[in-house]
Amino acid sequence: MSQLAYRRIVLKLSGEALMGDEDYGIDPKVIGRLAREVIQAQQAGAEIALVVGGGNIFRGAGLAAGGMDRVTGDQMGMLATVINALAMQDALEKLGAKARVMSAIKINDVCEDYIRRRAIRHLEKGRIVIFAAGTGNPFFTTDSGAALRAIEIGADLLLKATKVDGVYDKDPKKFADAVRFETLDYDEVLSRDLQVMDTAAFALCRDSDLPLRIFDMGQPGVLQRVLRGENIGTLVKGRG
Repeated sequence: MSQLAYRRIVLKLSGEALMGDEDYGIDPKVIGRLAREVIQAQQAGAEIALVVGGGNIFRGAGLAAGGMDRVTGDQMGMLATVINALAMQDALEKLGAKARVMSAIKINDVCEDYIRRRAIRHLEKGRIVIFAAGTGNPFFTTDSGAALRAIEIGADLLLKATKVDGVYDKDPKKFADAVRFETLDYDEVLSRDLQVMDTAAFALCRDSDLPLRIFDMGQPGVLQRVLRGENIGTLVKGRG
């Protein structure tokens, strides 16, 4: 077994990642594959926490743009992330893993409240923790929730899984000559306006010197390769 370069990680998955080829909701085959990837990485020795977005079900910002009260829309979006977190918990448990959903909003009949020390204890006991409902506050994305939780639990790395294999100097879907960055520092991301995460999330990573890797999780076994330290996707870190 190869030694891991990172022991405790937070993996951010978008809600859209759960849809597969569907137009809405959750594709059982996709969530099953993602669950297997996570379990295999955990079995290799990592402590893994997940944050799942809710865009496959609901986007608060989208409805706000259409006239709904933004706070109400964001609260509905938080509930969508709880739905996805419960689905991920079910997929993990069907494969034999132990998983816990911890919500930033109180919804005790279906999952635990988020308590930092309890979350760390779950990880230490070999459970996969799924953080739901973002930060529990409107106007903050699940990217911000992922960055905040990663800092709080002392994660070695924040991973953001996307449909693109890293950060490019321009949109690779539109420009054939787009160049992928292997590494970037926080200041370069800001100066180039690369928008790897929303501003609040990125500021949390930068201020806490939390390394961030953006990668495509569509390749089988890629999560284990990232944890072993392979140069996959784009790594964003401080200059030190």
